Amino acid sequence: MTKRNAVILAAGKGTRMKSEKNKVMHPLIDRPILAYPLDALKKCGADRIVVVAGYQAQSLMDAFDDVEFALQKEQLGTGHAVMQAQALKDEDGLTLVMNGDVPCLQPETLEMLYESAKDHSLVLLSAILDQGGNYGRIVRDADGSVKAIVEAKDCTDEQKKICEINAGVYCFNNRDLFDSLDELTTDNAQHEYYLTDLVKILDSKGKSVQAIPAENPDEMAGINTVSELYDVYSWMKERINKKHLENGVQIVDPARTVIGQDVKIGHDVVIYPDTEILGRTEIGDFTVIYPQTWIKDSIIGPECTLQMCKVENAEISAGSEIENEVIKGQ
Repeated sequence: MTKRNAVILAAGKGTRMKSEKNKVMHPLIDRPILAYPLDALKKCGADRIVVVAGYQAQSLMDAFDDVEFALQKEQLGTGHAVMQAQALKDEDGLTLVMNGDVPCLQPETLEMLYESAKDHSLVLLSAILDQGGNYGRIVRDADGSVKAIVEAKDCTDEQKKICEINAGVYCFNNRDLFDSLDELTTDNAQHEYYLTDLVKILDSKGKSVQAIPAENPDEMAGINTVSELYDVYSWMKERINKKHLENGVQIVDPARTVIGQDVKIGHDVVIYPDTEILGRTEIGDFTVIYPQTWIKDSIIGPECTLQMCKVENAEISAGSEIENEVIKGQ
């Protein structure tokens, strides 16, 4: 099987969040933002993951001790960030590059990129929008081949009319990636090393570059502000709740119910409003969870009744009735 590597770009402070905390360490439902792309990569079989950190790098290292880190001391662009992942330079196989602030990307989408990239130098994810806005444009030739990505600030008036935009997720042949990084320059409006310039560089070498439009552009949503964090939170919460509803879980008021993506819920379960069920919690069959209940990383047996309680790292035996209690295990 072709080896799968990944580089996650997470070096920026995220000044638009108006926070002292590194952007990707802000909580999203029940874990930091960065946990979501890491989890998606692991689920689709990434062998090595290198996180490029900068601002408050130690906080990332402390939170995620099962991946590798590289340090970007100066913020000189996305291309410069990938240059720091020298640990992967001599690897064979494929390397997927993505930002750490895109938590909605699903493992199936990343799996599709890995599979599609086997026969190309680069396969990147694009999205078709009504207007390109501030996104980089995908420039194709007459036969549909990708020739370049032009950042919005560098676009001509004609290129600004292009509605296929760069989603910022790339899957490279690893050798082609590291053989070409040295050819990047800062000859652009931002005076930075653009990773997107590799499209033109690889094309000039006769290498195959493809762009695949995403089936669901909502997966591409990045987080730059607290408002955008709320938008992603709402999308993710609704998606998770819908999955459980379709599986027969009776969520009385989904708008007032929060469920983490790893939660497992049995059949004939009823969940009332103002409830949060987080982490790796498992809820047994025929259990009823009444309002103002908070559960994390716990196993709730079948036929239980919980109301106005907090349960964390605990195991609740079948048939238990718990009201107005705090139960915390080891």
